[in-house]
Amino acid sequence: MGIVPRFVWLETEEEVRSAFPVMRELRTHLDEETYTALVREAQEQEGYQLVALYDQDKMVAVVGFMPMITLYNGRFIWVCDLVTASSERSKGYGKVLLSYVHEWAREHGYGIVSLSSGLQRIDAHRFYEEKMEYAKVSYVFSKRLSS
Repeated sequence: MGIVPRFVWLETEEEVRSAFPVMRELRTHLDEETYTALVREAQEQEGYQLVALYDQDKMVAVVGFMPMITLYNGRFIWVCDLVTASSERSKGYGKVLLSYVHEWAREHGYGIVSLSSGLQRIDAHRFYEEKMEYAKVSYVFSKRLSS
């Protein structure tokens, strides 16, 4: 594969904005302003971390995750967003970036990494189960509340 990965933690508004073109491929419902505001709020209130993977000087994938505590998992990492640029898929970048999250989690005392994936994302499910050895342990349910 020949990847020489460079991981960049995106913290400033400019850095966060730089990831929008890649993140937009996953979060198509967001415009740049809403995305930037949500990332900032999540960083400030929830400990959300945004990390980009660069190959050479090109951002090829982005992950957003946050430490959490629940009675079910105890202390764990929740992967909120994981996306590889469509032009860069199937080159191993997702595995490199998610493995980086696993290592960060271990180094910071977290023994579990969890995520959810949309029912329609069959290729992503195959990636998580076959390449990353994740177990399918639950369904995630959601209900939109009217205002």
